[in-house]
Amino acid sequence: MAASTVGLLHPGRMGSAIARQLLAGGHRVLWCPAGRSAGTARRAAETGLTAAESLPRLLEQSAVVFSICPPAAAEEVAEHVGDYRGVYVEANAISPHRTVAIAERLRATVVDGSIIGPPPDERSPARVYLSGPDDAVELVRGLLAGSRAEPVPLGGRIGAASAVKMAYGSFQKASRALAAVSHAIADDYGVGEHLLREANAFGGNALADTGGLPSAAARAWRWAPEMLEVAETARALGLPDALATGAAEVMSRWADDKDDFDLDLPATLRRLHREQRVVPRPSPRD
Repeated sequence: MAASTVGLLHPGRMGSAIARQLLAGGHRVLWCPAGRSAGTARRAAETGLTAAESLPRLLEQSAVVFSICPPAAAEEVAEHVGDYRGVYVEANAISPHRTVAIAERLRATVVDGSIIGPPPDERSPARVYLSGPDDAVELVRGLLAGSRAEPVPLGGRIGAASAVKMAYGSFQKASRALAAVSHAIADDYGVGEHLLREANAFGGNALADTGGLPSAAARAWRWAPEMLEVAETARALGLPDALATGAAEVMSRWADDKDDFDLDLPATLRRLHREQRVVPRPSPRD
């Protein structure tokens, strides 16, 4: 597509990486130095961004503006764009509900965006999921086409792109936290090498193995109490226990599916939307 001028509201590590992809595509990327630190200014210069004299001037000149900032700052950043009427790409790691609320407040045409993967460069690509009005999504897709930040359109529903990020992040981040607690328990008892042996023997990718979820539901009546035992172990060692109790709560939603190995995946997932259940302790007969 023809070269465009794009605004970047927060030139952090991920934002700067996306900007490099835009610059490589021949586009001009503006940022606003006002109120920014010397470190941010240095990063912007190293990236090749063009300084705008003010935020209003940046907005005036930019057909598309990207917001890629720490999640907690998403609303604050959005408030600064005022009456901007261009395309605003809300590309922060926030919930679909927050994205919808931001879109409803702005006069800009909002594209919901989520970035999966590391900051894109010549070694590591990323995917940029996009949802929202077709024309706006197509404009943003064109800006990123052929870059290492691969655009992936999802349709017109604001919140869909954010949902990809939340669904993926809930596993990718929480699984690291779970692994850390698991290794901490093993380390306290001097059995770390045995945990690693079992982990390497198990292998697999639980997030990719959707076929295993119905089986997990059928066995959850046994697993939920075991997770409560894990939580008790963690507490006794001064470790966080909320992930284990949270897993037990998830498994409690499958309490009625005890040993139902004919359960299909759609039904397995629907069960998780039911009201919270009390996790039963196993009886001696179980």
